[in-house]
Amino acid sequence: MTTRPTLRPLDDALTELLAHASPLPGMQHISTFDADGRVLAQDLVSALHVPPQDNSAMDGYALRCADVSQSGAVLPVLQRIPAGASAQPLAPGSAARIFTGASVPLGADAVVMQEDCEVVEGGGNHVRVMRVPPVGQWIRRAGEDIERGTTVLQKGQRLSPASLGLAASIGLAHVPVAPRPKVALFSTGDELVMPGEVPPEHMKPGSIYNSNRFFLRALLARLGCEVTDLGIVPDDRQATIDALKSAAAHHDLILTSGGVSVGEEDHIKPAVQALGELSLWQIAMKPGKPFAYGRICRGDSACHFIGLPGNPVSSFVTFVLLVRPFVLRLQGMTDVAMQSIAARADFTWAKADKRREFLRVRRNVDGGLDLFDNQSSGVLTSTVWADGLVDNPAGQTIARGDVVRFVGLGALVG
Repeated sequence: MTTRPTLRPLDDALTELLAHASPLPGMQHISTFDADGRVLAQDLVSALHVPPQDNSAMDGYALRCADVSQSGAVLPVLQRIPAGASAQPLAPGSAARIFTGASVPLGADAVVMQEDCEVVEGGGNHVRVMRVPPVGQWIRRAGEDIERGTTVLQKGQRLSPASLGLAASIGLAHVPVAPRPKVALFSTGDELVMPGEVPPEHMKPGSIYNSNRFFLRALLARLGCEVTDLGIVPDDRQATIDALKSAAAHHDLILTSGGVSVGEEDHIKPAVQALGELSLWQIAMKPGKPFAYGRICRGDSACHFIGLPGNPVSSFVTFVLLVRPFVLRLQGMTDVAMQSIAARADFTWAKADKRREFLRVRRNVDGGLDLFDNQSSGVLTSTVWADGLVDNPAGQTIARGDVVRFVGLGALVG
């Protein structure tokens, strides 16, 4: 009697997987314009205050509060200060016309916005202040956003569009980033056909279009990887060995989908073992039980190997939950943990499973979660319809109104 392998908890599998993901050596300096999604290789420290000097938060008039003890005070306007111009010290008993972002003149301690002032008709260049300001009103202080010497972005942090703006605000035209992982991608299976090669009406019985290759390639690219698409490898052991050996020579990671079960036509396991070492894991998650990690030897070093299940939803879910954090850790990213929030289930799930389940759901206008009708691992439409996953513990049912853990897909696919 054959003993079934023990199912490994997802969290344990991820911990072991990340233990193998040492950051890739080296560093690149690239244009800040081109750094979206890349991972910082060094801390970014500001060499200046931001803003560099006190400036106005409004269009209006800069003045001394001591000169406006009551509303209706009239002051001569002795200078005009647009953004980018140098300001002269403010003479006592006067005001300066000032615009948003302009430097506050020395001596001024408040800005009154123009809506609270009146230009004095026929009185020369004078302004009547209709509201008594408190000290500091509408002044953005030097260093209010960033003080000189502050670390604004940390090593191991993935850059976002907002991060690029922050780097630019401290004068950085280039930023130091981790190298992009070089990933070889291929699929296995004689049943696979590439879209465009065979029209639907001429598909042979048992053939399917290779969908996994498209979304895996896109997901890798979004993570900053340099992807080499090696296409479809036939269900042949020697062909699989040759493809793996060739790919390992010039890549940091080989990612495959399909062929990681234990059937007679699943050649990935013996092929990787012939070239290095393989751990074939049965993970206690649904969808996505079969998963493989290994290393393929290449002289004094090795290339990482990850094998995903062939069912498209299983491949998608195992990628976002396991491969994504692995790839980000290769780039030195420190915080790769999956984030979840509490949400209300507006559905019932009466079929408790022995495995931890990830149910495809979508938020509704009432703030709850709707469930996709068909949770099969082959229904790729569920991943397009859904905007998140319910992380449902093993052995647990869900009643309408229950609080569940919601994992947003938006943060996992980019």
